Amino acid sequence: MRVDVGGMRLWFDVGGAGLEPHGSDMRSRPTLLLLHGGPGGFDHSYFKPDFAAAASFAQVVYLDLPGHGRSDWGDAEAWGFEMAGDAVHGFCQRLGIDRPVVLGHSFGGPVAIAYASRHPDHPAGLVLQSTFARFDFDRVVEGFRDLAGDDIAAIVRRSYKGDPTVTSEEWERCWKLFGPWVPGEVEKSRIPRNEALNEAGGRLMLEFDLRADLAGIRCPTLVSVGALDPISPVWAGQEMIDGLTGADVELDVIEDAGHFPWRDRPKRYWESLEAFVAYIDGPW
Repeated sequence: MRVDVGGMRLWFDVGGAGLEPHGSDMRSRPTLLLLHGGPGGFDHSYFKPDFAAAASFAQVVYLDLPGHGRSDWGDAEAWGFEMAGDAVHGFCQRLGIDRPVVLGHSFGGPVAIAYASRHPDHPAGLVLQSTFARFDFDRVVEGFRDLAGDDIAAIVRRSYKGDPTVTSEEWERCWKLFGPWVPGEVEKSRIPRNEALNEAGGRLMLEFDLRADLAGIRCPTLVSVGALDPISPVWAGQEMIDGLTGADVELDVIEDAGHFPWRDRPKRYWESLEAFVAYIDGPW
């Protein structure tokens, strides 16, 4: 499905009921809005089918962010986290989604930060999943060096600096280090790839810094990190916790998990997420 938001068509899908019977009434269920990673090379699809599990405790809304997947792509050079965060807010207003719990994974995390800091009264809660408020490039490269040696560190540095000579075989060696499970060729084949935004977004990753914006977030926030994740490590999660001075916050480090912890430790992951959503939703 697509909906027009400020002249831009955004693609979305919904899993689970928005209302459920409760005695003689119908009760609204929490809305969990998922913001995927990127830039340009991912969309909502890698959340499926796993996040169908979340429909047991929330209505799940899958959104392709501007410039991604089946949403309008627009001008890649004009893309920014603030623009995308405002689009998330506009999307919710257009569909009448009030007080969602917004989960931003990876590159979707800074979008969630921008959204929640610019529209602090709108979200009921925030999940910053395997993400960062800034991309500390040198520290990330050194983390890969500690994990797998100088050769891998050099490939990571070249890749994130936009070196066009990095081969798919070289990057695959790095990609496999993101955790026990990573999307493979089958998952990637489902995704329309916006090469222009992949290039522009790669440059943006080296420049952005939303640490100051964290203080503007007011809603309860779960910072969830896979202990094995080299691209959004535990220190990146702690950095966000330190900046979330205006919110009720929790850091959840998931052992034996990487960048996609719902695949690596599913029982542990769903218990944590369900407990957070229940905390936001409150008692019946």
